[in-house]
Amino acid sequence: MQMNLKHFLIIFFILTGFGEFQFPETGYPSDTPEPGGGSYYTGKYINLFAELLHKTDSEVNSKIDSTFNLYFYGDNKTQRLYYPVEPGMAYIEDINNRDVRTEGMSYGMMISVQLNKKTEFDRIWNWAKTFMQHKSGARKNYFAWHCDTSGNVLDSTAASDGEQWLVMALFFASARWGDGVGIYNYCTEAQKILDAMLHQESRPENDRKIKNMFNTEMKQVVFVPDSEACGFTDPSYHLPHFYELWARWADKDNKFWCNAAAESRRFFKTAVDSVTGLAPDYANFNGSPTFRWNTGAVNFRYDAWRVAMNIAIDYLWFAKDPWEVLELNNLQKFFYSEGIENYGTLFTLKGKVLDETHSTGLVAMNGVASVSSDYENRIDFVKELWSISVPSGEFRYYDGMLYMLGLLQVSGNFKVYSPADKPVTGNLCN
Repeated sequence: MQMNLKHFLIIFFILTGFGEFQFPETGYPSDTPEPGGGSYYTGKYINLFAELLHKTDSEVNSKIDSTFNLYFYGDNKTQRLYYPVEPGMAYIEDINNRDVRTEGMSYGMMISVQLNKKTEFDRIWNWAKTFMQHKSGARKNYFAWHCDTSGNVLDSTAASDGEQWLVMALFFASARWGDGVGIYNYCTEAQKILDAMLHQESRPENDRKIKNMFNTEMKQVVFVPDSEACGFTDPSYHLPHFYELWARWADKDNKFWCNAAAESRRFFKTAVDSVTGLAPDYANFNGSPTFRWNTGAVNFRYDAWRVAMNIAIDYLWFAKDPWEVLELNNLQKFFYSEGIENYGTLFTLKGKVLDETHSTGLVAMNGVASVSSDYENRIDFVKELWSISVPSGEFRYYDGMLYMLGLLQVSGNFKVYSPADKPVTGNLCN
């Protein structure tokens, strides 16, 4: 019998026990994921503390639990960020500014759902829903971006990052715990916010000064959804991995969310410096830095710290664009050259240091970059995150929230929780 190469390989793999081998032409069809196509498909989440630092599960869990307990139940004046109030509410406080922000509330909810802390999640959501969400008018279903700790609105404007993280946390809560009634029907609440994001301008009571949260032509998130600040974006607000999930789970506009995910990945390539990997705080839709509303926003500042996290988690979950690995490598190479234990906080995009403070929040974000980079020294960024002191004191809010998120993401505890009726199948956004 004449045997060609294909027949020979089939027999070889069967005899050697590799019966699952598939040739490319008979492997995954176009509507299912490629092998190794990201944690969303595989359900596997890397724990770099274990893999690179050889920490035990007990050590990792202890660090996460102790940090959660510190920020949620620690000393009122020096540690905690989570403050319960009755009836059945709680807020996350920006200690230095003495206010409550949708950014922190949404991070608190995301941390809670990832750690299966339903009581804390529901309390935070109840406070945000009660005091921060607009119930009527041109801003209906948007959230005031900050309030005082008594719930009085300080600025009725929405901040686009807060709404996006709120939606994602609510979807995960729906999938993990199931939907309750009223405001605890998490999926319904998430859908309401998504609908507002894309259709606010079509509301009959809208005075047209309140805008959609996404520029529907550019398919990009805007800095602030009002007429004064909707003409540009914030690179750290771009969350393509969230949009990929919304494309699957939203009850409408699914194709838009696919396009938004693709556009954000394209946008990152134009927004970051090709050598340092640094992004500006604010940018035009073409990726060029802009100083509108903040003269320093053309530089790498506090918001921009989070771009590394967004790119790293997008690649971890979906692995759609290998460029993201190269970007994270560039970023880590730059910070490594600045000194792994003492690099600064603020920089020009070309890498000139503007503030030499070594900030825990930035350390956390650079640690998260390691989950998707393959930079030769990525282990050092994980070591630095593991060993750095837990933020405390007056400035613990932003550093602390990013530190807590960083611990979850680097330890493999930042996961996609998919609705039971939305099976993990298909590359719907290809």
